[in-house]
Amino acid sequence: MNILHTSKKFLKVLACAGVLMAAQQAQAQQVTVDASIDSLQLLIGEQAKVKLEVSMDAQQKLILPALRDTLVKGVEILDIAKPDTQLLNDGKRMLIRQEYTITSFDSALYYLPPLEVLVNDQAYRSKALALKVYSIPVDTLNPDQFFGPKTVRAVPITWEDVKTIVWLTLLMLALGGLAYYLFKRYKDNKPIIKKIKIEPKLPPHQQALQEIERIKSDKTLRNTDPKAYYTELTDVLRTYMAERFGFNAMEMTSSEIIDKLMGIQEKDAIKDLMVLFQTADLVKFAKHSPLMNENDMNLVNAVDFINETKVEPDPNAKPEPTEITVEEKRSKQGRIILLSSIGVIVIAIVVVLYQVLRGIYNLWF
Repeated sequence: MNILHTSKKFLKVLACAGVLMAAQQAQAQQVTVDASIDSLQLLIGEQAKVKLEVSMDAQQKLILPALRDTLVKGVEILDIAKPDTQLLNDGKRMLIRQEYTITSFDSALYYLPPLEVLVNDQAYRSKALALKVYSIPVDTLNPDQFFGPKTVRAVPITWEDVKTIVWLTLLMLALGGLAYYLFKRYKDNKPIIKKIKIEPKLPPHQQALQEIERIKSDKTLRNTDPKAYYTELTDVLRTYMAERFGFNAMEMTSSEIIDKLMGIQEKDAIKDLMVLFQTADLVKFAKHSPLMNENDMNLVNAVDFINETKVEPDPNAKPEPTEITVEEKRSKQGRIILLSSIGVIVIAIVVVLYQVLRGIYNLWF
């Protein structure tokens, strides 16, 4: 008896579970179709929008109504919007919206039949709609009265209307001036004049003393590289002698320089200079390493020799910079560049002129 009671109870549970599963499956596959219109009344020629909404399972297949030119006779379809799809319930359900733009040119009360869709090849319909179209009201009491066309009103011209024309005109004038200037340059073919300003040269002794001062300030050269030190020092003296006495000391040996000076100066005057050149030759050719005080003494001897043999310039003479004028004929390449620039500018002027005339025509005609 207990076994029979338990079996009946188990069958009831199974039946309830089956009913619940069927209800859930039916709800999951439920399809709803709805249609609405945004305006129930229109004047002839006005437009209204019919919206179709379909809610269904995401796995189902939908076919929308195949409408073309008319919804019903007298109601025309102007536009069919692209369907809009929205996913619901975590992607399990879909809501599809389709919008139709309609109009009518005959006054009447129109019955809009239900819109039919196919979901998994099964037809579903929306509710029916109604649309009332009115004609434009006419003054029946004065049928012969009419109103003629309005007079043409003059629209004032503002700065926004003409600013583009003004700026383009100014640009055209500037380009025209530039083209005229370049054409004159090309036609005249005047030489290019350059003026070079040359500063007066220092007297030989001043130039030599400046170089010696530079060598003196370079302590590293004097302490670490005696060969370079004496080479620079003797080169300064050779340059000074060439400009002061007029012989090519730069191409002469030390002994030749001393012999030359012996014929110009007294032997006592060049005694210290002889020591300097002898030391320089030993350093350069015999790898002699002079002492620090010996280097300083030779530098002082060089300064003394310059001061004893220098020729002071006239203090009343005021040296003026020399200015040299150089004339160069314009090259063939320069003339080609000028002519090409003129051509480009002329083309730009034509384009700007076209834009100006077009703007004037559109503004006043």
